[in-house]
Amino acid sequence: MIRVTVAYSPAPREVHEWIVELGHGATVADAVAASGLAVAFPGMDWQGMPLGVWGRKAGLQRKLQAQDRVEIYRALRVDPKIARRERFRGQGVRAAGLFNRRR
Repeated sequence: MIRVTVAYSPAPREVHEWIVELGHGATVADAVAASGLAVAFPGMDWQGMPLGVWGRKAGLQRKLQAQDRVEIYRALRVDPKIARRERFRGQGVRAAGLFNRRR
C-alpha cells in the first residue's frame, strides 16, 4: 500500500486535502476517485481539469509513488501577464518596478 495526498483549492486561501491509501501501481485517476472529491464537490468534472503531481503537470494514467501529492488545478480567472500589465498601468510608470525612485 502507498499513501498519497490529494489537494484541491476551490478558492484563494481555501485548501482541501485528503490522504488516501492505494495499492501499488495506482494512478492519478485512482487517487482522485478514492479521495472523496466527488462527495465534497458534487457536479465537478475533475476529469476535465488540469492535474499535477508535486506541481508538475500529470495525466490521469500517471503511476504514483508513496508520499506523492496529487493536485487538482482550477482555471485562472485572469491571465497573470494581463493582471501585471493592469497593475502597472494603475500605479503609473514612476511608481512601479524598476522605474521607482524612493527618496
